[in-house]
Amino acid sequence: MQTRLNITFPPKLFTDIRLEEAYSTHISYENGVLKQNKQKSDRGAMIRVFDGHRWYYNATTDLDGLQAAVDELAAMAIPNDQIAQHPVVGMIEVNREALYRYQDKDIRDVPRARKAALLQEHLPVLKAYPEIVNSTAIYLDHHTTKHIVSSLGTDVEYDYQDCTVAIRYDLKVDEKPYSGKEFITAQDFGRLTDGVAKFTGSIERDIDFRRKAVPVAPGTYTCILSPIVTGVFAHESFGHKSEADFMIGDETMKREWAIGTRVGADILSIVDSGLPEGAGYVPFDDEGCRAKKNFLIKNGILTGRLHSSSTAAALEEAPTGNARATTFEYEPIVRMTTTTIEAGDLTREELIASTPFGILVDDLKHGSGMTTFTIAPNRAYMIRDGQVAEPVEISVITGNVMETLHQIDGVSREVELVSSPLGGCGKMEQFPLRVGFGGPFIRANGIRVQ
Repeated sequence: MQTRLNITFPPKLFTDIRLEEAYSTHISYENGVLKQNKQKSDRGAMIRVFDGHRWYYNATTDLDGLQAAVDELAAMAIPNDQIAQHPVVGMIEVNREALYRYQDKDIRDVPRARKAALLQEHLPVLKAYPEIVNSTAIYLDHHTTKHIVSSLGTDVEYDYQDCTVAIRYDLKVDEKPYSGKEFITAQDFGRLTDGVAKFTGSIERDIDFRRKAVPVAPGTYTCILSPIVTGVFAHESFGHKSEADFMIGDETMKREWAIGTRVGADILSIVDSGLPEGAGYVPFDDEGCRAKKNFLIKNGILTGRLHSSSTAAALEEAPTGNARATTFEYEPIVRMTTTTIEAGDLTREELIASTPFGILVDDLKHGSGMTTFTIAPNRAYMIRDGQVAEPVEISVITGNVMETLHQIDGVSREVELVSSPLGGCGKMEQFPLRVGFGGPFIRANGIRVQ
């Protein structure tokens, strides 16, 4: 974007402006037939004015009229001689930096015909298996540039992008249905390689799973979660609990979630950060706060939570770089970026070998949770005598979040970060938000399996 702004900020008020330029491509085939091939570009700005009593907002696509929009909001506000001393304004960082990471590999420079040709290379994979009864092949990319300025002197710019080839398919194996998916995603179009091999392996693994899987015996098990399942568990069951706006006005929750409280096993550490490359990459949040590595849990102890400037002021804690909005049309609220469990000291093989009896949850359909978590596995396997054994059909695994965090007794040193190209995180009316998640393989006891 690199837009130069010449804005006169109104006196005795706090004002910030977030400009965004968003570009995307979406190409899809259903059962080998082209259904969509479109590109889209949007430019707009979110303007906020704060007088110490309330916020005033204006989302606009009229970038030539920003000064008039600022003045209109200022006219509704009440000038405040002490605005600079307000606790919320005091929490807002003043950063100045232009951080353009993707200019030399800008996805917008790749011709749409080349993107379509890449997707077409993957179509024969979906035609090669008679077990596939319905299929969708998708190419997606996004490129966004943000520029944030404020009356305090903030002036930050950055870009982010990603591109994805994904497949979804419905199988019928021995008259039994099954739905699968796979994707390959990168920040550079030139790195969208090996998709054919990866998709072939996934389809064959799913066909084999569906053919051999037997119903699980319901009960309480030791479970080993793969990195993608670990990531969803951390995001849904603990990440949302760490968003500080849930605590405002809730004195009971403040007491129960006091910093320094033991909330998990010694080997458990959970981090949220906008620094890792991927879907959760946010070097500056939508208030211009610089990304940090935020430990939510460190060695089992509650050490932090996620903040905007408003929640940081309310709880008298430091801002964390987690004020985010899905687009310029929305005000920033407290949201996750990339949420992961930190690596341990075991290998995947050592975790499995030291589990006499349990379940390996390899992939999932979806997950949710706050006090109680629920995960619907898509593939799972019994573990017998330290070996991965027969595949099993599982409806859900579930447990109490705080009990389960204490029941984690093994963490692998292999870590995988996952982007969410076909969806995202939802909160209030803002969906989908780009987030990353992942972590190591983890082993937890006392999981209820149905």
